[in-house]
Amino acid sequence: MNKGTSRLLAVVLGMTMFLSACGGGANNASESSNASASNGPASASASAPASGQTQDTLIIGRGGDSVSLDGSIVTDGESLKIVHQVYDSLLEYKEGTTEVEPALAEKWDISPDGLTYTFTLRQGVKFHDGTDFNADAVVFNFKRWSDPKSEFKFEGDSFDYYDSMFGPDGARVIKDVVAADDHTVKFVLNQPQAPFLQNLAMTCFGIASPTAIKEKKENFKNEPVGTGPFVFKEWKRNDSITLEKNPDYWKEGLPKLNKVIVRSIPDNSARFNALQNGEIDLMEDVSPDNLSQLESNSSLQKIERPPFNVAYIGFNTKKKPFDNPKVRVALNYAVNKQGIIDAFFAGQATPAVNPMPPTLWGYNDAVQDYTYDLDKAKQLLAEAGYPDGLPGEYTFYAMPVSRPYMPDGKKVAEVIQADFAKIGVKVNIESPEWATYLDDAKAGEKDDLYMLGWTGDNGDPDNFIYTLLDKDAIGSNNYSFYVNEDLHKLLTGAQKETDQNKRSDLYKQAQVIIKADAPWIPLVHTTPILAGKASLKGFVPDPTGTEYYSSVYFE
Repeated sequence: MNKGTSRLLAVVLGMTMFLSACGGGANNASESSNASASNGPASASASAPASGQTQDTLIIGRGGDSVSLDGSIVTDGESLKIVHQVYDSLLEYKEGTTEVEPALAEKWDISPDGLTYTFTLRQGVKFHDGTDFNADAVVFNFKRWSDPKSEFKFEGDSFDYYDSMFGPDGARVIKDVVAADDHTVKFVLNQPQAPFLQNLAMTCFGIASPTAIKEKKENFKNEPVGTGPFVFKEWKRNDSITLEKNPDYWKEGLPKLNKVIVRSIPDNSARFNALQNGEIDLMEDVSPDNLSQLESNSSLQKIERPPFNVAYIGFNTKKKPFDNPKVRVALNYAVNKQGIIDAFFAGQATPAVNPMPPTLWGYNDAVQDYTYDLDKAKQLLAEAGYPDGLPGEYTFYAMPVSRPYMPDGKKVAEVIQADFAKIGVKVNIESPEWATYLDDAKAGEKDDLYMLGWTGDNGDPDNFIYTLLDKDAIGSNNYSFYVNEDLHKLLTGAQKETDQNKRSDLYKQAQVIIKADAPWIPLVHTTPILAGKASLKGFVPDPTGTEYYSSVYFE
């Protein structure tokens, strides 16, 4: 057995999730890519099989388009959902869990000091462009991500996930990556990292074709080439992405479909109507408003993804007055989380207290939330020097697309806006286009507050707290620009600690610090709902939000 296989998520690991209510039936690219024009527009007819034939095309409806299809430069779920089908990583998660298992690496060994990982690679695997997958390809990808001066880091590229998972330049976890021979790769670390294998299995570390990157350069983000079960064919921006079966995929018998078309349908109701009308086969992020219709329709099935996320309001702490923790705590008291859940989530959410979900080990259930108390909020603002509320007006970014953790960001923002006004805080809501929204939030120049969320990538608390709130993550996923040195010591110490009980205690201490500093208003944890035709089989909802389409088929 592989020495490195870890089982970090006790609640999720034992629950490989199958479709619920299967019925009686059989997540900076240019405007468009230059891929094959042979694929017509996505339509109902594209998925309807001829009489007597089995349907072999899956059409998926989702709330927003991808930002890029180079998985190493994105953090948004809509991009990673596509990337997940085109690339393979060295390791992967068993379907429906965060349990690490072999993928492009067949096995691995770890040195006694935890500083050297040796991976034996799968032989005979080829990239979609016909070039060989080998140790040199692995080294090329990791060197590209780790070297800030790499000639293959193109204009606008930012390897945020690499920096978040393996430390920013100057504090790297990975010291070197070496090809020992064509099918053996050694990773040498500067320090032990407890979630190292969990990190390697993440979608963002899918291995891309070096040849394609060298040839396509900047355009690689529009025309990805990996080793995955599906080959990229076409991207019509803000409309659809078309993938086709990889006939030479290394997993025998997969994929079962010949084609996958992923359509962008921003409006929740329009997306649900498209499903009911047979224009799509599977839809993401079912609105609570449509839940009763879904449950009463025998031709459709309801699919629940394991709850493994957090939605939050973040403060831009580099701007006054949000650099003051007392102001941030005051605004926490001004948000009615249960009222928001009752109005917009139809029972599919619970109030968030901490920046990680309670299903994850290391969660601190002793931390008490700030209750909805407008008088307390006013009192704290007065103590912070603002007895008449905050002066001026502030920009509040609300998400323009539905997400698994937030069905309607604008409506939720309006409720929060109204409660803030009651304590003398005026915010103006803005919702730019999704890619612009993410760029602006990352830069932190236009927003004072922002709405975002996170779905866990790998079953480790590090992926929530360090990735989103450590000072090392400023410039990547720490959009609040939050810095706390005591927190940093705890989180980097937890990365080096191999005893899970000790790591759990460190993360519990970290949550106490974060609650007191209040860089966020944690809002909700949700159970995301998807819906599909009753005839759809083999779809296993994943806690990370990036399902495999390779096992899907129609009965």
